[in-house]
Amino acid sequence: MLISDGPVPKHAQLRLILERMCDEELRPGDPIPGERSLEDNYGVSRITVRRAIGDLVAAGKLRRVRGKGTFVAPSPLVSHLHLASFSDEMKAQKVKASSKILLSGRATPPGDVSAFFGTDAQVQHIHLRRLRLGDGQPYAIDDAWYNCELVPDLLENDVYNSVYELLEQDYELGITEADQTVTAVEATAGNAKLLDVSPGSALLHIQRYAKSGDHAVELCSSVYRTDRYRLTTRVGRSADHL
Repeated sequence: MLISDGPVPKHAQLRLILERMCDEELRPGDPIPGERSLEDNYGVSRITVRRAIGDLVAAGKLRRVRGKGTFVAPSPLVSHLHLASFSDEMKAQKVKASSKILLSGRATPPGDVSAFFGTDAQVQHIHLRRLRLGDGQPYAIDDAWYNCELVPDLLENDVYNSVYELLEQDYELGITEADQTVTAVEATAGNAKLLDVSPGSALLHIQRYAKSGDHAVELCSSVYRTDRYRLTTRVGRSADHL
């Protein structure tokens, strides 16, 4: 595609070229050509190049890494507030899900975990903390507790992938309902390093209390990169209020 004088500004023409390049030629994490290369190849000014790139960074299509360059950004994961595992949500959007285990074992949990599971404070439960990846890029950190009285050997299974699938297939404890609270938090130094963001960056925090029927199975606290995850919901008004 050539860039020419006309009714469409040059920066908009270049933005379209770069957008098509990201969709058709490059993958998330790949670098785009350097500014000088874009200037020479398309016969435009440095201002035009930076305006086009800046627009795509603002739109979440590209991301800048200081001292390294500009890269194709991963597509954001969209959750429609239904009960699905991270792995299932990623699969639905054609993103390969994987995990890195940060912590696993049995431990005495915080009081809210014991209260939710309905056990004495001294009873140990399964603690599993994972970095969740999409196409190899960090999306979220899950810090979850599982009811050891219901799934005592959970960690002997493949928890790198979908724990919800394990719960359903191996324990007949498919998650049927959950209460979720969504808030905004700032990235701590530790979370920032794992998620490849700056300390203090805004993260989406989701606290989930999940049950299988009457059984309290999971209490999970997750933080997500806001440029790679968003929640959508449809709201309505009941007929009684019309």
